Amino acid sequence: MYIAIAGNIGSGKSSLTTLLANRYALTPVFEAVDENPYLEDFYQDMSRFAFHSQIFFLGKRLEQHLREVNTGSRVIQDRTVFEDAAIFAANLRQQGHMDERDWQTYQNLYSGIAPALRVPSLTVYIKCRLETLEKRIAKRGRDFEKRIPSSYLEALNALYEGFIRDYSLSPVITVPGDELDFIEDRYALGWICGQLEARGLDLPLLERP
Repeated sequence: MYIAIAGNIGSGKSSLTTLLANRYALTPVFEAVDENPYLEDFYQDMSRFAFHSQIFFLGKRLEQHLREVNTGSRVIQDRTVFEDAAIFAANLRQQGHMDERDWQTYQNLYSGIAPALRVPSLTVYIKCRLETLEKRIAKRGRDFEKRIPSSYLEALNALYEGFIRDYSLSPVITVPGDELDFIEDRYALGWICGQLEARGLDLPLLERP
């Protein structure tokens, strides 16, 4: 079982990944945000550092995927390489922060390795409005994220809608992230767990009735 957690910046992907990993004894694979040496510079000057930041994330995600996802029996991942390529890199291209030469280089690298990557068994998409994203981003207090333009988040949300609409890698569970506070509300988390279990995710042997 390989579960992918998808969603915009601030949607709660990392928190849900942790909660579900603990509940179901899944191996968590987290996005390497704190390891990216370009990220703070990127949010100050997107056009200058877009390619650098995306190539770092691409390389790191491919490394994680081949080492931890492809080889793991029960894995949950906080944002996949598929999502990053189709949404985040594409958004930078659309907004003019990545030129055609850099975009083609990125695509060539991604397309060359994508066939070797395991695809998810299930995908959980946390859907949130802009107001919810900005509130959660402010709450977690990363200084460099305070500079994220609202227009950037809105553009990502639009791409997420198209991505999920056309998604064919796995079944998708859409979590209404504006209404369900799965971090504070155990009933909200229980709803998500029920959706996962109905689609084949089983409890660890020690917790089965």
